[in-house]
Amino acid sequence: MRAWFCVPAAAAILICVLVLPVAAQSVTINATPSVAHLGDLVVLNGTVSGVNTIAVFLFLTGPDLDSRGVTLENLNIPTGRGLFTTAPVDMKQGTWMYLWDTSIVLGNMNPGTYTVWAVTSPVDRERSSREEFASAQITFLPTDTEPTPVPLPAGLTVAALGITIVAGSCMIRRLKNS
Repeated sequence: MRAWFCVPAAAAILICVLVLPVAAQSVTINATPSVAHLGDLVVLNGTVSGVNTIAVFLFLTGPDLDSRGVTLENLNIPTGRGLFTTAPVDMKQGTWMYLWDTSIVLGNMNPGTYTVWAVTSPVDRERSSREEFASAQITFLPTDTEPTPVPLPAGLTVAALGITIVAGSCMIRRLKNS
């Protein structure tokens, strides 16, 4: 009699697994602008569906960075073990946004193409499954502003030349008198 109850129970479980719809988990990410200068503000935003989460976890991969990914604020810190950049999720809308100020990033960020990853659980790139991450590429160009030369007042150049001549003359007299 026990085997008789096991067959319907197994059939019910099989039907639930095969027939009942399963909500697909997904996350999206957009980066604006996709081509920026080092030091610019980059808007990262996207959506989350199929999972209740209060935040998405963001990290960066690219030239000379740890292959697992690094935090957006400090390129020297590999992601994982609780170290991530997070963006809060509006749970009613299923949207998220993060303003990334690349002028205050710690570490060496060179011009090149980088990938920003958004994941729904705190795992690095090597441990996340395809269903729980999205990525966007950003190409960073050298800084937009060249150092502005500070103009010297015209009189300062003449004064510096005069001081150099007087100091040189004094040194020559001292050497002759020694």
